[in-house]
Amino acid sequence: MAARGLRGATRAKSRFTTKADPSHLRAPDLVKRNFTATRPDQLWVSDFTYCSTWAGIVYVAFIVDVFSRQIVGWKAARSMTTALVLDALNMAAWTRRHCDITGVVAHSDAGSQYTSLTYTERLADIGAAPSIGTIGDSYDNALVESVNGLFKTELHRNPATLLANGGPWKGLDDLELATCAWVSWFNTERLYSELGDRTPAEVEAEWHERSRSDKVA
Repeated sequence: MAARGLRGATRAKSRFTTKADPSHLRAPDLVKRNFTATRPDQLWVSDFTYCSTWAGIVYVAFIVDVFSRQIVGWKAARSMTTALVLDALNMAAWTRRHCDITGVVAHSDAGSQYTSLTYTERLADIGAAPSIGTIGDSYDNALVESVNGLFKTELHRNPATLLANGGPWKGLDDLELATCAWVSWFNTERLYSELGDRTPAEVEAEWHERSRSDKVA
């Protein structure tokens, strides 16, 4: 790369977004840094990050299926309230509306948004088991932290986003459009080394095909 005058994309330092509320009851850590799954909808990991726009900071929440690395839910908002992560959860439930997600472990950090009564009640509604990592330790939610880093690094640089709006963004609407394009590209076109250089969509399609074949057999 040096000989060709190329350099890798770098990740900017993130601001601190995890703020725990000591008055909230916290679920136990059911994951304990073991970010593996043998099927879709066995383990979801959740977190949110931020991007700068001309109109101020916009926060973006993601929910990632650990088995396939597919982003099953996301939401962008001007503030980091419970509504931000709740809307991402609702999108994930809608995305998987034709699947049995009962018992899925929904893991997150100890931010007050994820320990709020509204969020935990919604988890119960969809049959998910809440799991919370420790406070201020990114390793307890490392997989989705990695996706956050890829999002912030690639948002300006991948072809799908550049066609939509590669930034700088005027505000929430611009960033939502760019994020929508990036998520679609990430799920269906981006090759993921941890998946054997396959896309999340390919991994899920292959799993469902094997499951159908096993049932026939």
